[in-house]
Amino acid sequence: MPPTAPADNEIHCERLHQLAAVLRESEQILADFDAWREEHSDLDGWPLDDDEHSRHAVKRDADTWRSFNRVRAFAKDLLATAEVQVQQLNPAHLQSRWPWQLGVLDHALTQLGALQQQWLEARDALPPNAGPGSFAYDDALAERNEEAWCYLDDWSTHGKALLEIQAAAQDHPPRPPALAAATPHALPAAPAVAPSSVARR
Repeated sequence: MPPTAPADNEIHCERLHQLAAVLRESEQILADFDAWREEHSDLDGWPLDDDEHSRHAVKRDADTWRSFNRVRAFAKDLLATAEVQVQQLNPAHLQSRWPWQLGVLDHALTQLGALQQQWLEARDALPPNAGPGSFAYDDALAERNEEAWCYLDDWSTHGKALLEIQAAAQDHPPRPPALAAATPHALPAAPAVAPSSVARR
């Protein structure tokens, strides 16, 4: 893949800026839920009111999906650029966890895409009168959000790696093509991205 053009790099940086905002928001959503849960649980950690706990969990899941959905359309592009940057960086400037984290993010994004497709099919199969606000619609939507949450949490946990890779690429840009061709062994290949082995929680 050729080096990123200035315009493409500007778009990538703007998208990373949006991702950073999503990561902060997702972290706050989880922190708010955990704070509420701690306040409304007994000494063993069990909720004092199961129904109220379920309502808050449903809201957490929906808010996290809504937040991540702002970047979901171009998340694959963010991963593709980061993978190229990892390959171009000198191994001395790499974090060993980055390839693994990219694999986790890619797996999570694939699963989110599958869950979204399942939700669209389930929505289209609902009766004409089962729109937003109906039990059938809201229940199917909540089910998608619940199943998606662990993958959204993977992005909340590991998405910062994309920001770190971008920072490393800016601080240690790859050599010009002509110089790299003259010294082909100067930059050993970075480790390949390992397949994700994330288990669903």
